[in-house]
Amino acid sequence: MRKLNLTFRAKKFLETLPPKQFRQIVNRVFGLLENPEPQDSRLLTGFPFRRIDVGEYRVIYRVAVDVVNVVLIGKRNDDEVYRDLERLH
Repeated sequence: MRKLNLTFRAKKFLETLPPKQFRQIVNRVFGLLENPEPQDSRLLTGFPFRRIDVGEYRVIYRVAVDVVNVVLIGKRNDDEVYRDLERLH
């Protein structure tokens, strides 16, 4: 069974969301525990991370052997999530 690890930044972002979007993202993130590479996920070029889209949000994560690490969650329609990822990496 895989474990889920959320960064502090991802947790803080989730706390700011309205209940509907919170549920959508959390359900999708927990789904990664069952299937860490769903059909709609993409490998990010130049980074060891994958991404999934959940409505208007993007979830950036990395899969280890038994851990799914959610690094960032951000708005999908701007590139801020990728700029944040470059700063972290």
